[in-house]
Amino acid sequence: MKPILVTSTEEATGKTAVTLAIAKLADAAGYSVGYMKPKGTRLQSATGKTRDEDPMLARELLGLDSEMHELEPIVYTPTFVQEAIQGREQPDELRDRVLENYEKMAGERDAMVIEGTDRLVTGGIVDLTDADIAEMIDANVVLLSRYDEPEDVDDILAAAETLGDSLAGVLFNAVPDAVFDQLTTDVVPYLENRGISVLGVVPRVQELAGLTVDDLAERLGAEVLTSDAGTDLFVERFTVGAMSAESALTQFRRMQNAVMITSGDRPEIVTAALDASGIKAIILGGGFRPSSAIIGRAEEEGVPILLLQSDTRMVIDRTEDLLQTGPTRSAATVDRMQTLLDDHADVDSLIDNDD
Repeated sequence: MKPILVTSTEEATGKTAVTLAIAKLADAAGYSVGYMKPKGTRLQSATGKTRDEDPMLARELLGLDSEMHELEPIVYTPTFVQEAIQGREQPDELRDRVLENYEKMAGERDAMVIEGTDRLVTGGIVDLTDADIAEMIDANVVLLSRYDEPEDVDDILAAAETLGDSLAGVLFNAVPDAVFDQLTTDVVPYLENRGISVLGVVPRVQELAGLTVDDLAERLGAEVLTSDAGTDLFVERFTVGAMSAESALTQFRRMQNAVMITSGDRPEIVTAALDASGIKAIILGGGFRPSSAIIGRAEEEGVPILLLQSDTRMVIDRTEDLLQTGPTRSAATVDRMQTLLDDHADVDSLIDNDD
């Protein structure tokens, strides 16, 4: 079985879940499967160690005994990039490090699944983009993409040109019902007429598309000021209340399944959010506790209010990171994706491909 490298056209495509689900499907087909993530980009800080949980989960699910530095040989921090620009990181040495770790693990397994990065250009500063790695190890590349509008096809065409013969096909993930028919009827035939295989179209599943308010509160370390009502609702995006109440209400009414973030000393913004049906939760920064009247109104509407002591800017950054990352990486998430791929994608063509 040829190695499989999963890359994507943008962030938040479900790449980790898809990568590990493919690995589990290969395992179920009788292969012993190894995993590698050559470039770790989920960082704790600009200079700190990786906080990447993906290799840890892979090690657990696939029964691997490789060390973290073998599974993830490069930690792609801003400091790393700066040092590469200054000549302190040598592309040839990095390439050898990746290849050495890959060959060691590949020699112990029947098959290898490689998790790429969110952007094809990542790694270019040291000549180790996902396209470079795919060519180096002769991998079949799965290009993961979302689809919201026809213009998204431009990114796919550009990626296909970059990947060339390494591209095994495109896999659309988390496709909303509203565009599912358009994608399957118009876009898939168009791509295939351009010589680009489509491996599958996976529909959007709510539990993989967002976080429950309760999960978000737990991961933020927030205090929930209201009752439990509404904490089981899913949120997929956020909006910031940093304008007048009138302007805020107009903006909030355009949102769906959203959490609104503002400072706790902006009661008029909180009230506006409570008047918008698409706002499913409110996060207050700065440690400012709202009045009992506002908390009571929120409980009546079933809209949880979360309070953090951190300043609002930090709350926004942390919330954005969590919503982009998506559901907690877990065996259950991978199992759900495995079922979706089994039902909606042609993974067998990848697993059975020895060419």
